[in-house]
Amino acid sequence: MKIAVFSAKPYDQKYLSHVFTHHHGSSNNSPISAELTFHDFALNPETVPLAHGAEAICVFVNDVLSAEVLQGLHALGVRAILLRCAGYNNVDLPTAEHLGLFVANVPSYSPEAVAEFALALLQTLNRRTHRAYNRVREGNFNLDGLLGRNLHGKTVGIVGVGKIGLALARILRGFGCRLLAFDPFPLDAFREFGEYVSLEALLPQCDFVSLHCPLMDKTRHIINEGTLAQMKPGAILVNTSRGGLIKTRSVIAALKSGHLGGLALDVYEKEGGLFYQDHSGEVIQDDELMRLMTFPNVIICGHQAFFTEEALTEIAECTRRNLEDFVARRHCQNSLVHEKVLKRRESLPVRI
Repeated sequence: MKIAVFSAKPYDQKYLSHVFTHHHGSSNNSPISAELTFHDFALNPETVPLAHGAEAICVFVNDVLSAEVLQGLHALGVRAILLRCAGYNNVDLPTAEHLGLFVANVPSYSPEAVAEFALALLQTLNRRTHRAYNRVREGNFNLDGLLGRNLHGKTVGIVGVGKIGLALARILRGFGCRLLAFDPFPLDAFREFGEYVSLEALLPQCDFVSLHCPLMDKTRHIINEGTLAQMKPGAILVNTSRGGLIKTRSVIAALKSGHLGGLALDVYEKEGGLFYQDHSGEVIQDDELMRLMTFPNVIICGHQAFFTEEALTEIAECTRRNLEDFVARRHCQNSLVHEKVLKRRESLPVRI
């Protein structure tokens, strides 16, 4: 089977090629054989023709899978979309289902990787280690301006308690933090670490807030003028989930006024076309992103929270398992479309 892999970086090629070549982690002894073609650039309406000849495509968080793109892929003979990520807000699922396309994600590749990175961002910003590093390299050992706060005894709010939020809760309990969480679908497993409250009750109490919810209509700009005003003065906000959870103009205003004590981002609402590429020799045209970078109490990373050996291995292995389910025409636990798509596939030829 031919698979076109978009937004493929060297590490994607390494881990996907290894798993698809050696069948490592395969859920069965499937004789599936895949021919992978790697494209460094993202999938969008202009790059759809490069999927010609492929029966499946493999995409990442900033690839565009709009109705136009899905229709174009379907016309080329593509029948399976393999997301090597958990988020799927970039996929027009109703159109995919209408076209009978198989769509599956990697729902949980390494919750600990993201949770640990969220803590790393929080502590870097809290203890000003990023500023200390630059100072010492210039021979400046002055401690003025580097004062931080103990995590022990502080209240931390976790917005969205899935596997990542739960992993962060386990870590923070070891620091001696008081934990509050908001999630409309609470997991009982969190109750041993902290207490569920409403978002309105959580924000005024928390010294640190970490976002771990998916991006959807109800969560888009969940951090805005109103919710920022509810936050405890001087609180630090961390986002390793999806950029669209935060209204950028609102956090800029809160940082300028001093109400928001710090901001750590691994994601950004307009990161598509910027992240995962080298723009160091260019003038970046995003004024809001550039404004954020001027604040001494802001840290921005390039969507790397997932980036560990363990996570990349699981992403590749789960992607292969999803493909095996598609080829075998069996139920896929990671499918994002209705099971009727499986039945519609029965009449479609699949070359192995």
